[in-house]
Amino acid sequence: MRVLNGVEEVRAAVGTHLGHSPYRTVTQADIDAFAALTGDDQWIHVDPARAASGPFGGTIAHGLLTLSLGPRLIREIYRIDGMRMGVNYGYDRIRFPSPVPVNSKIRVGADLEDATDIPGGLQIRLRFTWQIEGTPKPACIATMLLRYSV
Repeated sequence: MRVLNGVEEVRAAVGTHLGHSPYRTVTQADIDAFAALTGDDQWIHVDPARAASGPFGGTIAHGLLTLSLGPRLIREIYRIDGMRMGVNYGYDRIRFPSPVPVNSKIRVGADLEDATDIPGGLQIRLRFTWQIEGTPKPACIATMLLRYSV
């Protein structure tokens, strides 16, 4: 766990890799729960029998499920202290280069790309890369913006 304390430590860490989370298995139960919550019940996600003869040989996680696991995994990589609060300001870019087959193990890596002063605080840009264990191509790459009040 990397801890950055305050604006100056965040600025000093710009351009560095913050680390990787542990791997987490994406189960069919995860996929089914996400489908139930979002209403995205396409067969490639929720019908193992049909998906077995589909393009991926089984069910795959929703891209947005993969993305949504980020906050859980990222908490194990880094923490920013010395700020009053932080909020998710959005994403500049999200891509899903590779599907996540059911029962795959994924992890997230974080790179701090930028820190910019804003009125009353600091905006940081982080690049997150979701990796599938044993697969060279990433499952997801996303550039996220966070705003911190100081």
